[in-house]
Amino acid sequence: MKFKKSWITPIVIIAIVSLAFFIINNKKNETPDEIAKCIGKNSMLYIQLGCDACKTQENLFGKSYQYLTKVDCWFERDKCTDIQRTPTWIIKGEKYIGAQSIGTLQNLTGC
Repeated sequence: MKFKKSWITPIVIIAIVSLAFFIINNKKNETPDEIAKCIGKNSMLYIQLGCDACKTQENLFGKSYQYLTKVDCWFERDKCTDIQRTPTWIIKGEKYIGAQSIGTLQNLTGC
């Protein structure tokens, strides 16, 4: 019994440190609002409810995701007649299918 108790404390400490590292690291990776606003102003993002890649794209922006200009093709199908897959970005008249990195979007939009 004493042997089991000696392993519980280090495991709990490792779990807490790992969680703290994950939370801190996630906040550092969030896109600054100014960049997201610029990307949102210079692009259109087509997404769809239930789309895993769309969720990945959202996670890349973090809280700044709210500043993107989006159309949800699940709810606004009439606006998505030319969209075959989501996420799809329309930037300067060109389509970019799939989740894009923030750096790629900055380059494409000039932000």
